[in-house]
Amino acid sequence: MEVILLERVEKLGQMGDVVKVKDGYARNFLLPRKKALRATAANKAVFEQQRAQLEAQNLARKGEAEKVAAKMAGLSVMLLRQAGDSGQLYGSVSARDIAEAVTAAGFTIARGQVNLATPIKTVGVTGVTVVLHPEVTVEVKVNVARSEAEAEKQVSAEALLDEGVTIEGEASENAEGETETA
Repeated sequence: MEVILLERVEKLGQMGDVVKVKDGYARNFLLPRKKALRATAANKAVFEQQRAQLEAQNLARKGEAEKVAAKMAGLSVMLLRQAGDSGQLYGSVSARDIAEAVTAAGFTIARGQVNLATPIKTVGVTGVTVVLHPEVTVEVKVNVARSEAEAEKQVSAEALLDEGVTIEGEASENAEGETETA
């Protein structure tokens, strides 16, 4: 099936592109979410008439998303979960949990905006991508810990690793890419 994209769709094309996609993808995803129109002669004419308006709306949404992304830059959220001694969580942290934590931090996002390939199943600090607009993404640090004290230790250890400081018994790379051990 050929469709006209009404917004940028990752790995498919830009707004206004006429692309050929599988019927199920178009019927079940693109058309219901108003991301595309069927590529008929009538729809092509309607799209060309509304193209300037659609592009203006897209630019306005992108501008708003960039402002929110600037405020969200460097955001870190903490989630307390029960875990075993090895750091394995008894449950998992899903996109819904992350969306709720970011919303509690003051930024309203939907769980569909959280780009999480697999659920988080271990204690630690993980970077998660949040898609605010098809062209604007921001990374949020998710700190999963058993207690607030453990979360603070993980954040300080992460800061030390970012600076290149070695922790006893661990190896790090120096500026030349060589591995040093403490």
